[in-house]
Amino acid sequence: MELKKIASFTVDHTKLDKGMYLSRQDGDVITYDIRMKRPNQGDYLGNGTLHTLEHLFATYARSGPLADGVIYVGPMGCRTGFYLLTRGLSHGEAIALVQESMDFIAAYQGEIPGATEVECGNYREQDLPGARAVAADMARVLRGWSEEKLAYRT
Repeated sequence: MELKKIASFTVDHTKLDKGMYLSRQDGDVITYDIRMKRPNQGDYLGNGTLHTLEHLFATYARSGPLADGVIYVGPMGCRTGFYLLTRGLSHGEAIALVQESMDFIAAYQGEIPGATEVECGNYREQDLPGARAVAADMARVLRGWSEEKLAYRT
């Protein structure tokens, strides 16, 4: 079997800044790249921060009026951001959802949803202060984000 180059490996990571990008479209499923850290700069999402962001981002995105359009919210293996997969949402709705999610996480206080031994396979590794700081930074980055900015810079 010949291994094919996947779409995300064709993006020039030396030109990638923090932001939200249209990664790919497969039929009616749209994948967004929510880039929280600049690639290969030595500053990555810590495991606890990443884990808490995942719990809060996924829970928030699946709890609101656009929940039926959210297929998946999950971290990138490189620890520089998240993927958001949607169906039936406009780009504007997806941008607003991510903006609202970051505002929610930046202000969040309380128990982390799904962070018990029964609900999670690594429930102890959480970092709410770290997640709040990253979300606050992304909220600033995404303020005024538009559909025109979804294109990767080449």
